[in-house]
Amino acid sequence: MEKRTTEISALWHNFKAEKEDRARDQLIEHYIPLVKYIAGRTAIHLPDNVDIQDLLSYGFFGLMDAIDKYDPEREIKFETYASTRIRGAILDGLRSTDWVPRSIRSKARVVDQEVQKLENQFGRTPTDDEVAASLDVSVDKYQSMVDEVRSLSVLSLDDLINTDSDSEPIRLLDTVKDEKPAVDVNLLDQELKQQLAVAIDNLSEKERTVIALYYHEGLTLKEIGHVLQVSESRVCQIHTKAIQVLRSRLARD
Repeated sequence: MEKRTTEISALWHNFKAEKEDRARDQLIEHYIPLVKYIAGRTAIHLPDNVDIQDLLSYGFFGLMDAIDKYDPEREIKFETYASTRIRGAILDGLRSTDWVPRSIRSKARVVDQEVQKLENQFGRTPTDDEVAASLDVSVDKYQSMVDEVRSLSVLSLDDLINTDSDSEPIRLLDTVKDEKPAVDVNLLDQELKQQLAVAIDNLSEKERTVIALYYHEGLTLKEIGHVLQVSESRVCQIHTKAIQVLRSRLARD
């Protein structure tokens, strides 16, 4: 492992200091698995008509951009730095193709508005039964609606925000309080961080667990299902509802 780390450090030196194109190509090859990992996690939220190869292509350009702009002297792990750019490139690619049907966006607005109305009424996150009753549909129908709009959740907590003109953009999710602060924690917008932390604290226990296991622990939806002893599709519904609630609360604040 130490030898491999030394080899990668040498590649970075050869590319940044010596301007060797071969070293750049080798770095790209070494970090391709990071693109595959991020594209795979993003694809979980997307409808079947979105081609994973498109996500890999978007992410590949993000990786190349990260390699070109990365400064090893800043002592930030490249994986941390590159993940933001790869994810951002994938999201930008998705936005540019406008892959979400208008009917789905409309349905998402209806669900968001209903959840927000019930939150104001109850002073807490509404249950699926309560939202379904308010929409005058069955619980199964409501959960089906949640499944349909889940693709929009990938553009929420993974959205990029800018802190200032001199710093790299960060994910909205990265502003959530964590036991192990990120290296760029001093750049985070404190007000936004507090708002999101409070919003997450007000989620139901299952919703908080799904958010924590998925974003902080890196578990797949299937693995989270095993932890919670529910189906993968149910985990997906819980995740989508949590994202809708967070987006609604942050927009309101």
